[in-house]
Amino acid sequence: MPLDFCHPEAPHHKLRLPEWYVSSLMLDRALDAIVRRVKKLDRAHDIPYLAGYSQDGKTIYIDRHMPKSFTCKGRRIQTDRFLLVHEAVEKALIQLLGLHYQHAHQIALRAEQAAVRAEGIPWKAYDDFMQIYIKAIGDERLTKVPADLDDTPYRDEHDTALLKRMRAHTEKALKTVTRKAPKRS
Repeated sequence: MPLDFCHPEAPHHKLRLPEWYVSSLMLDRALDAIVRRVKKLDRAHDIPYLAGYSQDGKTIYIDRHMPKSFTCKGRRIQTDRFLLVHEAVEKALIQLLGLHYQHAHQIALRAEQAAVRAEGIPWKAYDDFMQIYIKAIGDERLTKVPADLDDTPYRDEHDTALLKRMRAHTEKALKTVTRKAPKRS
């Protein structure tokens, strides 16, 4: 995981306020902890709904067409960190607490929103940017879907047409890999 996500100010110093107070610095540290625990970030695939996670939760996928940043009020905003937090929180809530996707998604969206606001970024600007890419990416043809992409969100949303397209691609990709595999003697 890239080290540039870690907060450079006071990474190990005691805060002046109790840790249970609302604190941008404390939130920043919590987000860094989540980002450090993600084993792999993959931006090489087509991911419906913009981002997702592997079945085992060790890989976070961000759609290969999603820009890594946008400009807001003259400031370059890196988006991967916020998407990583959203996906990691969502997967943890589904996997560890057994929440349905939509419930986990709503909590993860609030965590993403808090992270964006803690960075001094207006939520509306961030969300408007994301909505453009959610729509555009959602409309694309799927040609590179990872075989281990967790399909829980698509099943819970009853998005059967999308699931069918995803599975057709995954089966096709697996057959191609199988054909190319060397024969054993």
